Amino acid sequence: FDVGIAEQHAVTFAAGMATEGLRPFCAIYSTFLQRAYDQVMHDVVLQNLPVRFAIDRAGLVGADGATHAGSFDIAYLGCLPGMTIMAPSNELELLHMTATSIAFDEGPIALRYPRGNGLGLELPAAGEILEIGRGRIVREMARQSGPEQGGIAILSLGPRLGEALKAADMLAAQGLSPTVADARFAKPLDTALIEQLARNHAVLITLEEGSVGGFGSYVMTHLARTGLLDRVRFRPMTLPDRFIDHNTQAAQYHEAGLDA
Repeated sequence: FDVGIAEQHAVTFAAGMATEGLRPFCAIYSTFLQRAYDQVMHDVVLQNLPVRFAIDRAGLVGADGATHAGSFDIAYLGCLPGMTIMAPSNELELLHMTATSIAFDEGPIALRYPRGNGLGLELPAAGEILEIGRGRIVREMARQSGPEQGGIAILSLGPRLGEALKAADMLAAQGLSPTVADARFAKPLDTALIEQLARNHAVLITLEEGSVGGFGSYVMTHLARTGLLDRVRFRPMTLPDRFIDHNTQAAQYHEAGLDA
């Protein structure tokens, strides 16, 4: 169904289909989902309906500029009870998260993905269903040690994982060997992974293609509530608190300080 630019109607329409036992995907740009926030809250989340939100143009979008940038969805969706939020690091993860969305009937779920091309990875015929709220360690520090011995961990959400790995290579050339992890989920958090990284490293950095108030804030809140914020140096890397002018995506992320 094509509802044109009536995003509010799209969300309520999807909610209605979900009440009738269908499995609707509601595909909307991140920036334009803001127009339908009231419908997301009252017609979907409050009813705990299994609507799948396919959130396109998440993060910075290049030539389309600030009006089309998807900077805020992690923050404005993550505060809603019962909402699940996923962000793939590449097209293979996107395939897995699409399969996960199809299989998830417990409530609303959002899959945010960027504008642009994939990495050229080989894709299977079907995606795997991921465990909800579980991330993965992509590269492990050469020797695990506690905070007193040092060590850096980078916990990335979404496509910035590639830049995190590049940064890890640059640090390795200087004698450091950071752990790099892919969070996969902004909500629910993989609290076991976060606590493991905080206990075994002196520095924990979160990285995301979103504003202040999103993934990094959720991680910091969990660390504070568990007392782990007292023992690890935590540094969130987010989009800056301003709008980024038109440019290439690479130049925009460089300006935002979110490249290697």
